[in-house]
Amino acid sequence: MRKRTLKRSLAGFWWFTLAFLYLPLAVVVLFSFNASNSAATFTGISLRWYGRLMGNEEILSAFANSMILAITSSVIALGIGCLIGYGMYRHRHRKLGWLIVLIYLPIVLPDIVFGISEMAFFVQIHRLTGLLQPGLVTMIIAHVTFQIPFVALIVYSRFVGLDPTLFEAAKDLYASPVKRVVHFMLPTIKPALISAFFLSFTLSVDDFVISFFTAGPESATLPIYIWGAIKKGVSPEINAIATLMIGAVAIAAIISLVFSRRRQA
Repeated sequence: MRKRTLKRSLAGFWWFTLAFLYLPLAVVVLFSFNASNSAATFTGISLRWYGRLMGNEEILSAFANSMILAITSSVIALGIGCLIGYGMYRHRHRKLGWLIVLIYLPIVLPDIVFGISEMAFFVQIHRLTGLLQPGLVTMIIAHVTFQIPFVALIVYSRFVGLDPTLFEAAKDLYASPVKRVVHFMLPTIKPALISAFFLSFTLSVDDFVISFFTAGPESATLPIYIWGAIKKGVSPEINAIATLMIGAVAIAAIISLVFSRRRQA
């Protein structure tokens, strides 16, 4: 009897937690289809707010900036993070505690501290050299810096899960370093690379604080646009933007999860 009561209590707590987490998102999605001009009263279902998004040049520009930023930074972070992850694996038997700290630091550091430090760095570089004026380029660099640790750790965990004798077997078969990379390493860690890319993409699309501190006047992303528009009040149009972002992030997260499970299998 006690076990059954405990089981039901845990199940109830589980569903309460899910409702607490996702009901606000469900409300945003629901009111994005609101036929009313008010964001507080639901009068019916309509797609007109999504139609208005397609004709809003500011939103389309912010969306394009978000996609360029997310894709470009994710690709760059994937390349650099992959090399770091492999280097961590190759030298895993050495005492590299300081390197692990450096890898984890951007992950645990508060976003606002990281964003301010990036902004101060870019301002000084621009003052001294005239380069790196705040804009899309500085945003890409900033995003790459906090994406690399995630990629490196995912790739490192994949290498750790491999049988070390596989590397020796590739050498015994007289495979050159290039062939070992092309025909052995890349196919083996492919799920990890895809998972790391979509995780980086999700982090980039979702980021506001770091983007806000490193953006220029012509490089606003969707989160920055939403922050500026919400000062006038939450409208169904804002709900529609948020719904599209929720869908994009959810799809990327699901794809990342699928490949993570394949990687573990």
